[in-house]
Amino acid sequence: MVGPDTRHLTPVLVGPTGVGKTAVAVSLAALTPITVISADARQVYRGLDIGTAKPDRETRARVPHRGLDLVSPGERYSAGRFARDAGGWIAEIRASGGHEPIVVGGTGLYIRALAEGLFREPPFDQERRVQLRDWSASLEGADLARWAGRLDPRFLGGGRQRAARAIEVALLTGHALSWWQREARESGTLRPWYIHLTVPREVLHRRLGARVDQMLAGGLVAEVQRQLAAGIAPDAAGLDGIGYREVVAMLNGQLSESALRDAILVSTRRYAKRQDTWFRTQLRGPGAGSQEPGIWSLDATERPELLAGRIHERWSSLTPDSRLQVPR
Repeated sequence: MVGPDTRHLTPVLVGPTGVGKTAVAVSLAALTPITVISADARQVYRGLDIGTAKPDRETRARVPHRGLDLVSPGERYSAGRFARDAGGWIAEIRASGGHEPIVVGGTGLYIRALAEGLFREPPFDQERRVQLRDWSASLEGADLARWAGRLDPRFLGGGRQRAARAIEVALLTGHALSWWQREARESGTLRPWYIHLTVPREVLHRRLGARVDQMLAGGLVAEVQRQLAAGIAPDAAGLDGIGYREVVAMLNGQLSESALRDAILVSTRRYAKRQDTWFRTQLRGPGAGSQEPGIWSLDATERPELLAGRIHERWSSLTPDSRLQVPR
C-alpha cells in the first residue's frame, strides 16, 4: 500500500501563450514572496528575449525567476533536463526559506516531466515490436481503441497512435502503459496544483495580435539579425521557434516584409490552440476520492490582480502551514 505523499503541494500556472500567465505571477508576487520556475522551452535561450516574450529586467529584478537564459541558441534542451534542473531549483528555494516556488509556463512536456516524472520504457524485442505495429496498422480505429481498453483499463482514448502505443507497451512489457506512467509519477519532484488560465478564443486572438505588434516594434528583426551575425545557423535550435523562423524566412527573401506580421500571427494562433488543447486533455488531476485539489480553471479575462488575489486566498486555505499566507 502506498503511503501518504509527503511532497510539497506546488502551484503550477499553465495556459496558452498570450493568456497572461506572467502578469498573474507578477501580481501574485506583490501579495507573497515567490520565485517563478519558468517552464517555457523557448525562454531557455540566451539572447532570444523579444520573440519569446521573456520577462524584462525590471520584472525579473522584482520577481526572482529560474529557468531563463540557460543555453545558447543551437543547443538542445530537453524535458528531462528541465525536470532535473527544476527539481534542484525547487529544493534550493525551499531550503533557503522565505520564498515559495511557483511553476509558470506553457510547455506541457516540461511540466509533465517535472510533475509526473519521466516514463522510461524498458528495452523492447524489435522483431515483436514490428509485428505488433504491422498488426495494429491493419485494424480499424474503433477496434484498435477496444484492444487498448482491454489491455489497459485506464486507457482514456486519444487516437490511433495513442491506442497503438498502449497495446504495444502492454503486450511487450506485461504491464499496462498506465502502470508505467503511475510508477513514473511517483518519482516526480512535486505535487502539482494546476491552475489553468483560459480566455475566449476571440480575446486570445486580440491579445496575440497585440503581442506580435509589440514584438515587431520592440526589435524582433534586429534580435534575429544579431544572432545570425554572431554565427548562429538560421535553423538552429531557438531560431526555429515561432516568430524567429518567420523573420529568418523574410531575411532570406522567402517571405515579404509586408507578410511578416500575419505569418507570425497565424503560427502563434496555431501554437496557442495546440497548447490549450494539451492542457485541457493531458493534465492529470487527482483520482476519485482523493483529498488533493483538482485542476482549477480560471477566466483570465479578469484583471491579473484579481486573479492573483483569488489564487492567493485559495492557496492559503489549501496549505495552512505554507509561507503563502495572507500577511497579517
